[in-house]
Amino acid sequence: MKDIVLSVKRQKTEIRIFCTCIVLAYLMNIISILAYGTSWSELWTQSLWMLLITCGFYGLSVVLRLLCYGVRRLRK
Repeated sequence: MKDIVLSVKRQKTEIRIFCTCIVLAYLMNIISILAYGTSWSELWTQSLWMLLITCGFYGLSVVLRLLCYGVRRLRK
């Protein structure tokens, strides 16, 4: 069975992508707090939902990157 080896550069890239997803989820939460006029305590009380949305964004980014990879492979 072949081992999957992730280089340090690849790990840093994945961490940056995940951090970007976290920032996008919290920005979305801040925008919704401003739009609906709710209390700022929701920024912390809704952390579990923010984690779920972050994972959704990350999953979407994985799917999009796999599609781009597949299209590039088919063009060759």
